[in-house]
Amino acid sequence: MKLNRTTQRTVEILKLVSKKPEGITLDEICGALSLPKTSAYDIVITLAEMGMINVTRGQKQTYTIGLTAYRIGINYTNNLDFIGIIEPELRAFSRKVGKTVFFGVRSDHEVVYICKFEPENPVITTATVGTKNPMYCTSLGKAILAYTDEETRQQVISRIHFRQKTSRTIMTREGLERELEQVKKQGYALDAREMEEHMECVGAPVFGPDGSVMGAISLSSLYKPSEDYEALGRTVRKKAEEVSGLLGFLGKR
Repeated sequence: MKLNRTTQRTVEILKLVSKKPEGITLDEICGALSLPKTSAYDIVITLAEMGMINVTRGQKQTYTIGLTAYRIGINYTNNLDFIGIIEPELRAFSRKVGKTVFFGVRSDHEVVYICKFEPENPVITTATVGTKNPMYCTSLGKAILAYTDEETRQQVISRIHFRQKTSRTIMTREGLERELEQVKKQGYALDAREMEEHMECVGAPVFGPDGSVMGAISLSSLYKPSEDYEALGRTVRKKAEEVSGLLGFLGKR
């Protein structure tokens, strides 16, 4: 069967761009894939117009994966019933612990909320399904980032622009990297009122069959000085391990 060369090149470009969260230039695309610049330019411009890739304009234009490509990917996981597998688990978990439960995934250098489950008497939270938040000040983001492969993690961190959300927000790369080391030691992450002054969250990573981090689960509630957040961290870590097992992960992290 003869394959269409332009379609092949388009898929190759999308794959390459998706592996470069820091962005990639047209020259780098052409060099990596041995493509003529005119052919690559036409494909890239079309992909940008369709929302499959994003364009960042500077001294040199760079390209990152776009929201349309991400949505297609989410539809694919839905078709695999990935969400269908975790939904009943997280819905029951929310009711059991009496807190709002989120499942989120990385989108470039941010975390996007894919699922949200609330107990019978929910605490109002600002995050909704589809919301994006910084990785460096959310328990979901830190849990995902801590278990992301080293090369990708460093690329993601290099794209973060630290902004003060509360007086407790991590504001330096060094501070974030220390925090991520702690997350790996304990298996869960804390958002100790770093995103919102009145909210405290705990999150833990979820792994796929190949051992790579797919996303994270978090528990969110109003901050209470009497709450044992370390115990909550262990609780969400255990649930994340159970969900990872349901998704085919057989190892230990």
